[in-house]
Amino acid sequence: MMIYGWYPVFLRQMLIFRKKIMKMGYVFSAMMMPVVYLIAFGFGLRGSVSIKGTDYLSFLVPGLAAMSSMNNSYNWVASSLNLNRLYFKNFQIFIQAPITSYSILAGEIMAGMVRGLFASLFIIIVGIIFAADFHITLTFTIALILNSFLFAAIGVVIGMITKTHEDTSTYTNFFIMPMAFFSGTFFPVENMSRFLKYFIYLLPLTHTNILIRKQNFDSDALISTSVIIIYTAVFLVCGSKLIKDYSE
Repeated sequence: MMIYGWYPVFLRQMLIFRKKIMKMGYVFSAMMMPVVYLIAFGFGLRGSVSIKGTDYLSFLVPGLAAMSSMNNSYNWVASSLNLNRLYFKNFQIFIQAPITSYSILAGEIMAGMVRGLFASLFIIIVGIIFAADFHITLTFTIALILNSFLFAAIGVVIGMITKTHEDTSTYTNFFIMPMAFFSGTFFPVENMSRFLKYFIYLLPLTHTNILIRKQNFDSDALISTSVIIIYTAVFLVCGSKLIKDYSE
């Protein structure tokens, strides 16, 4: 499996990203959703709600960081691949270049990871300043990196299978958005009904939210890490096959 040609793909996306982050309007739009949730729920309920012995803001910050990395890693890759395939025709240049499908896959995923981690940075800074019980632990770091990698890989699959740019919004509305609300971002999964919990524990973001709030790497953290890695492996295989078999 040769991925020596991943860097040019990654660098191209980073150059585009650098131009965008120089525009304050773009930065504010990327941060708007988590900031609204942070103000409305985190600061609004901080003094009146306690979860598992910690204040609500300290509980919420890790979930918002995970949600933000999910949204941005996924959306960046899915939208970019879709537009480059169907409209700009840049993706066809990658296919014809003397690099492997794994190189294209790795470059796109790494770019999506950077975008997702960057979007989480503001939430983390707010947590460090205002959330009394929020701390950046080893499990927090592992969870955030794995989560960004996973959803960037999912973004590759969605970006490759969609037939129009509007199709990416369909997948977002039916898969990404419900996961953001029901996977333990805003409240513990244990509070859901038994029937819903079976479904919720199948969602990858649920296991990110479990792992990202762990102080120590216990058996539950090991299970959640394993689930995330399995999902990642599945989407990596699917993504590499879709790129390798691309024939548009």
